[in-house]
Amino acid sequence: QVQPVESGGGLVQAGGSLRLSCAPSERTFGTLVMAWFRQAPGKERDFVALIRGLDGTTYYSDSVKDRFTISRDNAKKLVYLQMNDLKPEDTAIYFCATGPITSVSDSTYYNWGQGTQVTVSS
Repeated sequence: QVQPVESGGGLVQAGGSLRLSCAPSERTFGTLVMAWFRQAPGKERDFVALIRGLDGTTYYSDSVKDRFTISRDNAKKLVYLQMNDLKPEDTAIYFCATGPITSVSDSTYYNWGQGTQVTVSS
């Protein structure tokens, strides 16, 4: 399986937390960049966070820095996005993606999940 599968979305009040999970392909985990993107209604798909599969280096967009944490479980081969202090503007479909290079551009990612909806109420 090449296409990652994400889960964990839902409805939460502002200030609450959610944890998204992504199951990348076993072939790609540990070698490719794993990232989260999101797309809000009427907006473009934006970068959220990434983690390098090999060394675990992380990078975040300014909009989620200090609130979201991307992590990985090497044993389970899962990637997580812990989202704390959620805001209404975080409402979006969240996508897990894998790609060959470290980039915030969605064009560099080859494999995409179907997305999971995150809705934050005020």
